[in-house]
Amino acid sequence: MYLDPLDEPAPRSAPRGPESVWDYPRPPALSPDDRVVVVECAGRVVAESRRTIRVLETSHPPVFYVPPQDVRTDLLFPAAGRTWCEWKGAARYWDVVVGDDVRARAAWTYPRPEPAYAALTAFFAFYPSRVDRCTVAGDVVTAQEGDFYGGWITPEVRGPFKGAPGTRLW
Repeated sequence: MYLDPLDEPAPRSAPRGPESVWDYPRPPALSPDDRVVVVECAGRVVAESRRTIRVLETSHPPVFYVPPQDVRTDLLFPAAGRTWCEWKGAARYWDVVVGDDVRARAAWTYPRPEPAYAALTAFFAFYPSRVDRCTVAGDVVTAQEGDFYGGWITPEVRGPFKGAPGTRLW
């Protein structure tokens, strides 16, 4: 039997078409992603992975969660404070420390997420605004505005995005 290669599904790492954050679901969805994700801070690669999970939530750019085995956990130190997500549960924060350079609460994890988000257990997410550079498949990430959500804006992601001043009650 002859199969036209155009009929084969594209791998996840193929270039992506535009995605509107307004098409993302609520509660958030988990989406495995095999593109190369790199997080850099103070001249070091803190995380590099092809095994991330994107969390897709209405009105927010995705957040990439990196498995712990692909993170330089020796550069992460527990930070004070926790937050609560109505979907994922209690988040724990981490400082990224490279020599004398300390990036307060630049990463977070869900040590014991709610059952629907168990796949995120111990994975690390990073605020792109608190490290030097994040890339996805070589594209430099733009940080979501605001200090709360930590979304990663990549070329395929379209807004408007929640998080900027004046968007709190959207």
